[in-house]
Amino acid sequence: MLKDILQSRHFLRLAYGSVLLILITLTGTVGYHAIGAPNATWIDSFYMTFITIATIGYGEIVDLSQHPMGRLFTVFIAVLGIATLSYLFSMLVALLIDTDLNAGLRKKRMEKTIAATRGHYIICGIGRVGTNVAIELLRTKRAIVVIESDREALDRWLGIYPETLYLHDDAADDQALLKAGLANAAGVFAVTGDDSHNLMVALSVKMTHPKTRVVVRLHDIRNTKKAHRAGADEIVSPDFTGGMRIASAMVRPHVVNFMDKMLHSDEGLRVEEVVVPNDFATIAMAELIPKSRDYLIMAIQENGKWIFNPSDDHPVKGGVTLVMMANPEGRTHVEKLVRG
Repeated sequence: MLKDILQSRHFLRLAYGSVLLILITLTGTVGYHAIGAPNATWIDSFYMTFITIATIGYGEIVDLSQHPMGRLFTVFIAVLGIATLSYLFSMLVALLIDTDLNAGLRKKRMEKTIAATRGHYIICGIGRVGTNVAIELLRTKRAIVVIESDREALDRWLGIYPETLYLHDDAADDQALLKAGLANAAGVFAVTGDDSHNLMVALSVKMTHPKTRVVVRLHDIRNTKKAHRAGADEIVSPDFTGGMRIASAMVRPHVVNFMDKMLHSDEGLRVEEVVVPNDFATIAMAELIPKSRDYLIMAIQENGKWIFNPSDDHPVKGGVTLVMMANPEGRTHVEKLVRG
């Protein structure tokens, strides 16, 4: 808790305000000592400054009746001192709210927000791989909930994305997954640095909600069969995909360059997919999805077959998957069109 307080942005402002208050107090003490000389002692001068700033109003401990400028000096000290005290009070309140001193209240608010979230993705592990997964989802405007047992890794992420919904817990724990909104989640990423832990996460998800899609990260590709038995829908090995990426950079450099430019564009362009609901009434492609700069339909998967660059009169049926290049706004628009 002390570490959180010291690292808070409000603590620095509180420190600046405290220094300013000390300077005002010193200025007032020296000023009243000079104005009230030779009768005013240093204690009298400090006390006069204190009751002025604190608005106690006991009267003029230092006699100012013969010093009109001394009363103007009192006004000056009072204005600066009261303003500084108000600033310090507001920063202290902000510091209390921003740190773990109100952890219970913030935790309840967080759990309530997560419970109301729908269609989000649960990221189990916010290390190097999990961080990149989270950034990609945020760039494409998808809601996420992070589960991380390592407080240090979690704090690093929250230092950059403080508004993230998160749980400081073990992702393999069924209760942690339920608190993260597993029942309403679109999918789960098991991307911790431990293969066995990722398998446990996949198993926990499938035992609790079998229909939830799980993508598992594996270091050792020999654990693939175990992952499938645990319920993983997709398995990704960073070592394997990294090797494929290196080979592609050599043999198809222009394609790799195109994909890199797309991933780093300000428009958030991605190759996306939208599944058409099963009860969707068949309609021609052009009639359903008009041309737009926000998306480009590339292919349709229907009955296990791929149809690339479908024509305008191609019938779109329920249950098919549309593959397109789109920005987040374009993807959202197409999703609304196919869902009526």
